[in-house]
Amino acid sequence: MKVLVDVQDSKAPFFMELMHSFRYVKAKPITNEKALLMEEIKEAVENVKLAKQGKLKAKPLNELLNEL
Repeated sequence: MKVLVDVQDSKAPFFMELMHSFRYVKAKPITNEKALLMEEIKEAVENVKLAKQGKLKAKPLNELLNEL
């Protein structure tokens, strides 16, 4: 299982030391940009699922391409 945890910068060294003390946990820091990208991708996937279920109206492809 993978878990994304947000830790205060001042507490990060202690938290990482604690995580490394568990043999069954692999922990590595990621940048704020990567964390934000992961959240945006997760949101996009959820929106696609809702659109497929008809719970969210999707934009036509032509309209989307015109925005680029």
